[in-house]
Amino acid sequence: MNNSVKNMTFTKAMIAMLVLIVSLFWSLKWGTGSAHVPLIVSAMFAGLIAIQSGYKWDELLKGILNSLNVSMEAILLIMLVGMLVGAWVLSGVVPTMIYYGLKIISPNLFLVTTFAICSIVSVASGSSWTTASTVGIALLGVSQGLGIPLPMTAGAIISGSYFGDKMSPLSDTTNLAAASAGANLFDHIKHMVYTSGTSWIIASVLFGLIGLKYTGGSIDPTSVNVILDGLSSQFIISPIMLIPPLIIIVVVVKKIPAIPGLLIGVIAGGILAWIVQGASLVTIVDVVQFGYVSDTGVEVIDSLLSRGGMNGMMYTISLIICALIFGGILESAGVLNVITNKIVKLIRGTGSLVSATVFTSITTNIVTGDQYLAIILPGRIYKSLFKERRLKPKNLSRTLEAAGTITSPLIPWNVCGAFMTVTLGVPTLLYLPFCFFNYITPLVVIVFAYAGITMEKNDDEVIEA
Repeated sequence: MNNSVKNMTFTKAMIAMLVLIVSLFWSLKWGTGSAHVPLIVSAMFAGLIAIQSGYKWDELLKGILNSLNVSMEAILLIMLVGMLVGAWVLSGVVPTMIYYGLKIISPNLFLVTTFAICSIVSVASGSSWTTASTVGIALLGVSQGLGIPLPMTAGAIISGSYFGDKMSPLSDTTNLAAASAGANLFDHIKHMVYTSGTSWIIASVLFGLIGLKYTGGSIDPTSVNVILDGLSSQFIISPIMLIPPLIIIVVVVKKIPAIPGLLIGVIAGGILAWIVQGASLVTIVDVVQFGYVSDTGVEVIDSLLSRGGMNGMMYTISLIICALIFGGILESAGVLNVITNKIVKLIRGTGSLVSATVFTSITTNIVTGDQYLAIILPGRIYKSLFKERRLKPKNLSRTLEAAGTITSPLIPWNVCGAFMTVTLGVPTLLYLPFCFFNYITPLVVIVFAYAGITMEKNDDEVIEA
């Protein structure tokens, strides 16, 4: 890898990045808005630059395949989530959660409640994806019934989901960040309480303030009743429908891996669809494959419940593959290392070191489309620098989580951003302004670093910024 870095100059690396930025801007401004073709075009240019710099095609191909291999589990999970959503809508699980949610949740507290519920569920499950694709979808239905804009609700769902994703010992990214920095897992989690707790409180206040707009008479009870009647006429609404979500909770408690766990959820949904809703085996298989199409005549219900299916996830999967192709070429050609080496030269103190780590993680999320690489690569690059300043490894692991994990759903072509968009049915750029926790957390981590707050040294003294 060292020889590869020497063959790739900073100018060439920046040209590769510039092509991506220009092509994405063109697509958003004048094209279809899709990132697929810009990513492939950028990958072609990056490949040509790498070959001109002395790399062999076999090296680049190996990088692409390694990148795809790292994210293959995520791709399988996306397919399974599509199957799960279709089965849970057909079986009445999602309609039942929406129905009860409309009955009990107050409009003015809805966004704060959503944020809190998703925080709790994601801490328990260790998965932002599981939280968003189960509880999150139900909460979207409630929000539509209460007249609360879907982007706001999606922002609250994602904020809560990623709080748990970074704080749960069951989360893969939590374990990965600790391992990448060489930190003890529970020391890492405890150290994040200071910054994540601060960010959580700030986000709760913001969700509470914007939720005040939806108090009192701003909610039309007639529209809520129309949704309730529409759901009860189309599905059998019963507490029995809550069995699949309870099964998922048991799966999490028993620490069953995600893929078999989601399969169990799909099977449970299919059984309820057959026994309770009276769906045929042919219908169940069709919905799991192609998704559920609602035809109640109520526009709000139909737009909300027409979703899911393995085929419905293929657009997202193809976007992820395009991003991983581009990221694989950049990684194998040492483009990110060359850019980061320039950044390292600008580091003067603890504040700038943490800021550089945050910037590198976010940039890696943008250019590779993969949150795991956004944790692993900066961890590898900055680990020795944190050690030189006698900063405990948990300072680095906390920073990696704050930037690598948290910002991933804010990027449309990132694996996480694409997943949240297709699962919640809200474009990334629309929900982004309301993901308060996700962009407040990196800022809080930087502020803490410059202020020297909880930046622990190996001699247990607090280091100055």
